[in-house]
Amino acid sequence: MSPDVWMILAFAGLLIAGVPVAFSLGLSGAVGIVMGLPTTMLATLGTNTYNSVAKYPLIAIPLFILTGLIFERAGVAARLVRFAQALIGPRHGGLALVAVLVCMIMGGMSGSGPADAAAVAMVMLPSMTRAGYPKPFSATLIAASASTAILIPPSVALILYSIVVPGVDLRALFAAGLFPGMLAGVALLVPAWWLSRRFGWESPESVSRPALGESFRQALPALFAPVLILGGLRSGLFTPTEAGVAAVAYGVIVGIFLTRELNWRELWRLFGEAAVITGVVMLIIALAGIFAWAGTMLGTFRHLAEWIIGLSDNGAWLLLLIMLAVLLAGMVLDAISIYLIMMPILIPVMEHFGWHPVWFGILLAMNIAIGQFTPPVAVNLMVTTEVAKIRLEQTVGWALVFVAAMATALALVALFPSIALWLPGVLGYNV
Repeated sequence: MSPDVWMILAFAGLLIAGVPVAFSLGLSGAVGIVMGLPTTMLATLGTNTYNSVAKYPLIAIPLFILTGLIFERAGVAARLVRFAQALIGPRHGGLALVAVLVCMIMGGMSGSGPADAAAVAMVMLPSMTRAGYPKPFSATLIAASASTAILIPPSVALILYSIVVPGVDLRALFAAGLFPGMLAGVALLVPAWWLSRRFGWESPESVSRPALGESFRQALPALFAPVLILGGLRSGLFTPTEAGVAAVAYGVIVGIFLTRELNWRELWRLFGEAAVITGVVMLIIALAGIFAWAGTMLGTFRHLAEWIIGLSDNGAWLLLLIMLAVLLAGMVLDAISIYLIMMPILIPVMEHFGWHPVWFGILLAMNIAIGQFTPPVAVNLMVTTEVAKIRLEQTVGWALVFVAAMATALALVALFPSIALWLPGVLGYNV
């Protein structure tokens, strides 16, 4: 067998054996080096791991991870829920609509689906259960809605995509993700509202309506967070990395001085929690550097790209196959791993067919978002089912409904690229 095959088989075998993704990438890359390159090339392992993480834009990742943790602990989710309830009022499906809207707003603060799913589930699940919603439905709806965080800026996944794909402006990606993220949210709102009406969940008498003025005043600090991040980026006041610093500082002010649900001791603990999560992310990126270097030197990525291009001359048909492959990958892998593994293969395909890199990145992000709540390995669903104290398999039927809804949004963005590219063009970004 060729070294390419050895490396791919080693990676697949290690994943099946349950080895963590980071070590599967690093070890399979080493196997490729041993089988196809002089053994002296093993000396490059340290250099490759360092070069993978020694990139300034990556600083934004731990900052936005910390931002998400701070806002989650600062009590902003509960305030946003009360404001959304005051806006929508008691009606059939009202709490379902509230859950989707709050998840979308929270996504504009952290860029992390699991963090948003945890924060919203802890606030919404008890009230939705009292209003008559089945726990599997509520948990699935929140998990699906939280997946929009991967699209609505700031998005950790889009930050990594801008690093992996040369020449892509992160500001353009952030702007391009806004309307598709909102479209995905609307796509989830429709079946959530229809199902609530059909089954009679949440009678208007079962939920009280908070006072609009007071709930708006309490939610205002949380609502201002996306304005600060996106407004600062648009005005040129700070770069995406500096936006992370501004978001952390603002979250600390909100949590300690405004909501007063965060203290200095808790903040120190959050720093440690963010460091642990960042360490996992950076370990994946670092060891993926070995895999990427070996795949490039052996020509593995080039061979796979040529094989994909050779499957069909029809770009639309090939795009559909790629989207299905990414969906399957999203069901078992996280967004970071998918970008690091698949983009070296897909970049030549994207260039061959002339697909716009910003539009293509948004399509990938939407696909990965669907994978975050699609069993068997659905990271958002794992979070919400744990909060709801139910089994993951109880959510499969509802998950399929929301997969179909978000797939419709994905198809619209694929058919009409201007949904993603219009806003970056209007803002004058390089698209």
